[in-house]
Amino acid sequence: MDYSFFDFLKLIGSLGMFLYGMKVMSEGLQKATGDKLRSILSAMTNNRVMGVLTGVMITALIQSSSATTVMVVSFVNAGLLSLAQSISVIMGANVGTTVTAWIISLFGFKISISAFSLPVIAISIPFLFSKSSKRKSIGEFLIGFALLFLGLDYLKNSVPDIQNNPEILGFLKEYTSMGYLSILLFLLIGTIVTVIVQSSSATMAITLIMCSKGWISFEIAAAMILGENIGTTITANLAALSANVSAKRAAFAHLLFNLFGVCWMLIFFYPFTRMIAWLVTNYGPGDPYEITSFLSTVSPSIVDQVTESPTGSLTPDLTAIQTKLVTLQVAVSYALSLFHTIFNILNVCIMIWFVKFYVYFCSKVIKPKTTDEEEFHLQYIPSRMLSTSELSVLQAKKEIAQFGERARQMFDFVKSYYHEKDENNGINLFNRIEKYEKISDHIEIEIANYINDLSEGRLSFEAKSEIHSLILADTEIESITDACLNMARVIKHRNEKNSPFTDEMHQNVTKMFSYVDKALSRMTEVLHLNEPLPSDVNASYNIENEINNFRNSLKMRNFEAVNTKKYAYQDGIYYMDIIAACERMGDYILNVVQAVTDKKLK
Repeated sequence: MDYSFFDFLKLIGSLGMFLYGMKVMSEGLQKATGDKLRSILSAMTNNRVMGVLTGVMITALIQSSSATTVMVVSFVNAGLLSLAQSISVIMGANVGTTVTAWIISLFGFKISISAFSLPVIAISIPFLFSKSSKRKSIGEFLIGFALLFLGLDYLKNSVPDIQNNPEILGFLKEYTSMGYLSILLFLLIGTIVTVIVQSSSATMAITLIMCSKGWISFEIAAAMILGENIGTTITANLAALSANVSAKRAAFAHLLFNLFGVCWMLIFFYPFTRMIAWLVTNYGPGDPYEITSFLSTVSPSIVDQVTESPTGSLTPDLTAIQTKLVTLQVAVSYALSLFHTIFNILNVCIMIWFVKFYVYFCSKVIKPKTTDEEEFHLQYIPSRMLSTSELSVLQAKKEIAQFGERARQMFDFVKSYYHEKDENNGINLFNRIEKYEKISDHIEIEIANYINDLSEGRLSFEAKSEIHSLILADTEIESITDACLNMARVIKHRNEKNSPFTDEMHQNVTKMFSYVDKALSRMTEVLHLNEPLPSDVNASYNIENEINNFRNSLKMRNFEAVNTKKYAYQDGIYYMDIIAACERMGDYILNVVQAVTDKKLK
């Protein structure tokens, strides 16, 4: 066959344009409606039916079930959705993704929508240069829509010419005439292709093209579509690999839902496909089974001629062949889209009654690991979840709040270490503090890298305004943990030197600890607020002033105590080092609160 490496690159490039167009279109809509999607997911999942409808609506809007399921897994990871709520939304996403197939069926084969792609891009240009971020997002959506259909058109023209190479067609037919085994084989192929290209919509487009060219029969194409339903679950499961237990269960539920659906469909596969063919034959353009036999009776050269030539330039006989071919191609695309849609709707109608079973089964299969809670892991923003970057800002804020809680817990260890009398317990506490500080270093870097990746993605203006404040808060929280370790080292040196503190010194250190505790409590409260305001910093300012005034007072009293020989100079050094470390912590704590509240003024 005359099919060069350059032709293969054109095929890959066409697929790349299709995928990129879908990505740009999806992200444009996510940017324009990101906050609304977030509020819809949080508010409309109170019952199973509303959850399903929410999944259908959002997936139909953003044209990506993978984006919806990753978003859902992210929300489960952050505790915004329960496992039961997430399962109903994922069920709806499976129905919503069928919209892509209908768009391709209605426009991709019936008319040459690629001819309108360039004018659509021209219309989108003014939107891209608009000062309004929403209009820019609309422009990106239009460009993505145009690129999607340009890619689809190039894809149709870049596939190998099997019609002129019957030996390859014979090789393909060898695997399409094995009865039920062929169904299972092409189901596996559909799964593998979807896993590779990471898009069930792209695989659906490839399947439609293969069937419309007569390479595979309608039933084989339907089997590939079932495989695509399994393959599309890989994205959410990859996203959940480093997530918490609830997110893993949500992704696993997605896989189970599609697997169970495919299993019952395989039992009724032949009656179901014949029913679809009957519907399209009697109420649609024609019989989807007919295209394979029709193409076998027409020479490849005539097929090329009627495919590439406009209708007006053909003879009446060729025009009739062209009309017949287009009608059968539309029939095939309608049949496959209808198969995809009715299967997913029926699957949801059946499985929606088993949501509690899915929750129970997934909870039994995926159990919490009994590992040390101090092992490093991000709870809310695993790196594989970055595909929905607009909504991931919320996950970053959740992780920052969790980081603040870890810093507060580390200070609790420092307080316990200061009061600990048993030497072995003291060593264990110090080792624990050191371990926490190392974990915090990793967390700071991971959060910073994640936020930097977010800043390079497609974000609304409002989301971008939060990026700088989140990075500042991340850095300052890590400084709090550094101050905790430094304080622990001072305590360790004091213990090693058996440096005694007077009762007054102990009381003053305990009082300073209480001020820092108060500041940390206020900081964590602000970090957990959905929309912290500049006024929320006032209480932190007051606590910081109390810490500074108390430090200054102790500094003067320490100078007098050392001069009057109340305690040794070295004891005073250890004492004031602990007080100074607390004062620095107060500064860092105030910086965190300022970072997350002052963003409103930027």
